[in-house]
Amino acid sequence: MINESLQPADLRYLIKDVFEVDSFKSKIGNDADIVVVSFTVENEEAAKDLENFIEMGYEFVIDADTSTGETDDGVFKVFVEIERSKHISKQLMELLDGISKLTGGQEMRFRYFKSFKSKEATEKNLRNTIPADKDEYLLATEENKLDNFQEFFSNSYADEIKLLDESITFKRPYSGAVSFKVIDSGLKKDIYNNVKGPIVLESKDMAEVMFLTKIIGNYNITKIDKTFVFENKNWAVALERIL
Repeated sequence: MINESLQPADLRYLIKDVFEVDSFKSKIGNDADIVVVSFTVENEEAAKDLENFIEMGYEFVIDADTSTGETDDGVFKVFVEIERSKHISKQLMELLDGISKLTGGQEMRFRYFKSFKSKEATEKNLRNTIPADKDEYLLATEENKLDNFQEFFSNSYADEIKLLDESITFKRPYSGAVSFKVIDSGLKKDIYNNVKGPIVLESKDMAEVMFLTKIIGNYNITKIDKTFVFENKNWAVALERIL
């Protein structure tokens, strides 16, 4: 339900359509016992409104809190902590239904544990993705280790790596920034099967690959048509350059 301080569609265009699950640490308990959900909000006032709405309207929410300041991108985070249980997918759908009223029906997607790609926020996807108990959580975080942009690019030369919605940006001092659209991530053999087009070996393309190696790191990079495939052990990420 909408509380008295907010009306339907009051937060239209103010909440990003991709939220994160288990990407941040719990401040009140063990991460294996607590699911931390984080929403990205355009300004502090809207973030506080969302925080109050969630904290006042849902008994299953243990805590809701707004980041102490804006991020480097000028946005704010609202963190929501919920006990990890078999009910988590239904609870999140209930929460998203209320937020949908505030945003005028905005459809939401979620990213799990800093994964490269987000998923549609359906009850089925939430249930199949979010661990419902401690043992599932420990297994999931280990299995998803390389499907985690910070872990995958842990040896990157970049001083700053940001993943926002479906794009990833690498920054180095004096070298500017390079940004990519995230196309896919997964086992290396699956990525090479899924990315269509010829492998590009022309001198200008090889020069671009060398440039990216200097900016991003010493990864094996293959250019297939307009897509760059980065490898790390048995995992690969397909990116398309946008900047």
